[in-house]
Amino acid sequence: MTDPATYVAQSAITTVNIGELHFETGGYLPKVELAYETWGRLNAEKSNAILIQHALTGDTHVASSQLSPEAGWWEYLVGPGKTIDTDKWFVIAVNMVGGCYGSTGPSSLDGDKNPYGSRFPFVTIRDSVNAEAKLADQLGIERFHTVIGGSMGGGRALEWAAMYPDRVAGVGVIACGGQATAEQIAFAQAQVEAIRLDPHFKAGDYYGGPTPIQGLGIARRIAHINYRSEPELNVRFGRQFQGDENPLNSPVATRTGRYQVESYLDYKAKDLAGRFDANSYIALTEALMSHDVGRGRGGQAAAIAKITATPFIVAVNSDRLYFPEQSYQLAADFGPHTPVHMIDSPIGHDGFLTDLHQVADDMITTLGL
Repeated sequence: MTDPATYVAQSAITTVNIGELHFETGGYLPKVELAYETWGRLNAEKSNAILIQHALTGDTHVASSQLSPEAGWWEYLVGPGKTIDTDKWFVIAVNMVGGCYGSTGPSSLDGDKNPYGSRFPFVTIRDSVNAEAKLADQLGIERFHTVIGGSMGGGRALEWAAMYPDRVAGVGVIACGGQATAEQIAFAQAQVEAIRLDPHFKAGDYYGGPTPIQGLGIARRIAHINYRSEPELNVRFGRQFQGDENPLNSPVATRTGRYQVESYLDYKAKDLAGRFDANSYIALTEALMSHDVGRGRGGQAAAIAKITATPFIVAVNSDRLYFPEQSYQLAADFGPHTPVHMIDSPIGHDGFLTDLHQVADDMITTLGL
């Protein structure tokens, strides 16, 4: 086991072999690697660890450090003197198994140096938690002070508290409910099918040739509409044309001009296609579709009743992916005195990334940070 004193504000990605992994639905890999970043120092008692879980296409880079100065996706939240104070806490963020930012996923090579592609096992949220528990074992972390995440990260945090109640003291579930609803599954299925219908997808075995960037781009467009709110899109873009691209001046048979909102979605599609693997997008999207803390546990209320971690439940008032009602139901299942801390943001689901500072004081008080 590595000396915990070596885990000091490194924040450069580290990759560790956690050994074999048996997947929930029957899949198996003889060797799985997990990539992670850390901030702060693990104390001698190993009692000051906080696990932060990324969202669907997120990564491990939660915050900057001396070794990796680029701003992270919760830059204002994590760091010396901040809400999650890395002078006090040892923070770790892990790339989910099935992803493409260093952890074993469909683009990883098998023992014969061939990409897994279509052979990569079906992954659930519970599989990701089991893999992360193996990593925690290697680091000597028996119990996390807090496991916290937003969106899919919130689902992973909740599963940690349900699967390993003795290893989680506090759980932060942000912009995520206790399960993926029928509507969320429907939107996710449309995204997955857009990728699979791309002529370059080749059943997932496209490595070494053209990649299904068109299908991945469509998937991202569908998703991003849910990440933002209708009022935000309307105020920001309205019906404005993109520069001089007047759609109404296009030839009768072909529209060549774009509205600003179309240009915005085109940009988001291109950005994701340049940094994310299509198979990983499918793997993690289907994992999120599997999210249901009550599955096999007698329903959500029964599952939550067995969680011993202190809950910190956060919703975004304009969220139309995970509606606030789901957070209220989750809080009610934790008990009648469990509040929902509300982020007031016009932008929608992505408010969990941009505006979590609104509930920072409540986070410190509730989770004992």
